[in-house]
Amino acid sequence: MGGEGKGWGMFGMRKAWERDLGAAVDELVTADTLAFGGVGIAGATLPVTEAYQRVEAALDDHPEEVRRQLDRLLAEGSPAGRAYAATLLERADPAAARAAWTSLRDDPTEFTTFVGCVMGRSTLGDYATQRLAAA
Repeated sequence: MGGEGKGWGMFGMRKAWERDLGAAVDELVTADTLAFGGVGIAGATLPVTEAYQRVEAALDDHPEEVRRQLDRLLAEGSPAGRAYAATLLERADPAAARAAWTSLRDDPTEFTTFVGCVMGRSTLGDYATQRLAAA
């Protein structure tokens, strides 16, 4: 009973990816740091970065469910979580991403950012403004 066909095997696999996607989004909902790659001198990958990468990987195979989860993340997420959601929307739906970034422009909430080994802070509004300018 492998994953071939549309039998019960697929049902079991579907539940596994749904659980993994849900767990990854749950991690992003509470994210306090925005990092898209390794951080620090050791280049360690943070749990939130791994969660982002799992959601990003699910985009190709499960776009509708990922989109629903991104809407939840935009509604319920921390400032960093909403930034991850809008960033993922850039791949899934560029018009929705622009709308998300536009709605976040006035958000004064701060979060930690990492670019390589450089740690910084940004408000969600400033980050959104930068993303809109770069688009």
